[in-house]
This record gives sequence, structure tokens and C-alpha cells, in this order.
Amino acid sequence: MNSLAILILTKNEEINIVDVVRNAKKCTDEVVVIDSGSTDRTVELAKAEGAHVAYRAWDDDFAAQRNFALEQTTADWVLYLDADERLNDDLIAAIHQVLEDSDMGAQYAITRKSVAFDVTFSHGVLDPDHVRRMFPRTTVRWVHKVHEHPECELPEKRLSGYIEHHTYRDWKEWEEKLCLYTTIWAEDAYKRGKRTSMGGIFLHSIGGFFKMFVLRKGFLDGAIGSYLCCTHFFYTMLKYLKLHELQRKHGDR
Repeated sequence: MNSLAILILTKNEEINIVDVVRNAKKCTDEVVVIDSGSTDRTVELAKAEGAHVAYRAWDDDFAAQRNFALEQTTADWVLYLDADERLNDDLIAAIHQVLEDSDMGAQYAITRKSVAFDVTFSHGVLDPDHVRRMFPRTTVRWVHKVHEHPECELPEKRLSGYIEHHTYRDWKEWEEKLCLYTTIWAEDAYKRGKRTSMGGIFLHSIGGFFKMFVLRKGFLDGAIGSYLCCTHFFYTMLKYLKLHELQRKHGDR
């Protein structure tokens, strides 16, 4: 059977770390936690559950963290799992089947269902998506600081089962992630040469709302789904406002 390492990025995840490590250990004994400077009990609890913990200072670059994780293992396969995600039983069985197969000529995408505010979402901002997470270790690299994605030339296949993503516990956590992600996005977009205007900010924001509310049918998730579509307008507006602010500070037109 091929070997597998499950790689988990953390910072102050003591609420999630025990459950995610125990969940990962249903697939493999090799669970690697990449911590970026937790000040709570994340590291202590991860080690107590048998995870290997490595440290990399946080520099606003998710891709760099994920690439660093690759250097911490020699396993045949790697599977990336966030601290607030859990593998369901069907997915665990599918992963074991891949490991038993000697063929390493594919990368694997997994369905991910979001749970937030005690609701499982089927549409809109948090509609189920498909994320590429399982790769032969030597075939993948990650790019982009935020909204990072893997680059792998192998054909893509889909695993049965799904990841349950517990994305927001409350509105405070939503606000914290909003501030973090919009800042990182704006800084990265500016460095890549992206520019915007005040009119462009408004059009992007309207477009973001339309996409989530109409095209992705966010209204079908009821009031909370509709509210999240409205917050996506604000999220889009804020990230482009931060980009425009960087332009102004650097004297760009």
C-alpha cells in the first residue's frame, strides 16, 4: 500500500485541532501540522494526538505554507486538510482505495460542503465546491498568496464522499476572516499589476452580489443565504477599495 501524509495548516486552532487530527488518523498515521505561531494550545494538543508539528512563520502567503508542508514528509501521497474540515466515512473509504491501488497517475478533487451558523449550505456564497486536495507528493506546487491553488499536470479524478467544512462559527469569525482575506488579496493583486477605479469597485461589487444571489441561487438557502449574498457585495467592495487605496498610496492613477 502507498503511504499518505495528511497536511494541516494551523494558527490558534485549539477548538478544532483534536477533532481534525483524530479524523485524519482514520486515513493514515502520518499527520503533519504546519503551525504559524499559535499562542493557544494548538501545538500541545496536536502533539498529544500524535501529529508531527513543524513551524513556519506566517508571512501572509498561504501557498508558501502549503509548499513548506510538502517538505516535511516523504510519503507517496499528500492530502491537504484545513483545521475546520472533516472527512466523511465514504471519503475515508475512497482514500483507502486509492492508497491500495498502485496507480499514481492522477490528482483527486473532493466535494466540500460548507456549514456555517449551524446551517449546511447548498447554494450561493457557500454552495458546495470541488477542491483538489490529494496528489502524488512530487507532482504538485501551490501558487498565489490568498485563494491559493495547486498546479499539477496529472489528470483530475473525483473521490466519492465529501469534506464537511465548518467555515464560520459566528459573525465575529466571519468579520475576522473578511479583514484578513481582503487585505491579503489587495496586496497580492497590486503586486501582480491589477488596478481598479471607483467605478470599477462598484461594478465588481454589484457583479459579485448578482453572481451569488441569482446565478448561484443564494436565495434558495433562505434568509441567511440571502444575507450572505449581501455580505459578498461588501466583501468584494472592500477588497477592491483596499486595492484602490494601495494605488493611491503609491501614486498610481
